[in-house]
Amino acid sequence: MLIRAVVATLAFCSLAGTAALAALKSGDKAPMFEAHASLGGKEFTFSLAEALKKGPVVVYFYPKAFTAGCTAEAHEFAEAMPKFEALGATVIGISNDDIETLNKFSTSECQSKFPVAADKDQKIMTAYDSVMMGFLPYANRTSYVVTPDGQIAYEYTALDYSDHVKNTLAAVESWKAKNP
Repeated sequence: MLIRAVVATLAFCSLAGTAALAALKSGDKAPMFEAHASLGGKEFTFSLAEALKKGPVVVYFYPKAFTAGCTAEAHEFAEAMPKFEALGATVIGISNDDIETLNKFSTSECQSKFPVAADKDQKIMTAYDSVMMGFLPYANRTSYVVTPDGQIAYEYTALDYSDHVKNTLAAVESWKAKNP
């Protein structure tokens, strides 16, 4: 049993160290979705189509709430929310965590600044080709910027969380400069 756990952990670590490329690319049509979400511990239905009426949307997938990288990434998005909001952008994080877990994550780690959505059946992460290969039901760490016309303006996949916020903010700024 211990040997299986060690082998599984080593396999995960070796896979986690490699960045996969997302299938959806800049210019592709973004799959529309609605999802059970939480913002500040309050549950609601997040609609991508509705959010896009207000401006671009950063759709970011992460493997699991309350893990080190996912917590750090949520903190970074929370800190950057005033910049995203100044650009008219919305941020939504998506994982396969249950809504009860996300209610807690949205208040503590996301600091009630942006919503997180539950994708228990992996339909959204599958539509966005953001399932961690070999580790279903976990999402790969993939970030997209979707423009109000429903097009993907930017995508980035890397299990290291450290560039996701910086890169998506730069992509939103670039889009906004071209679409004042």
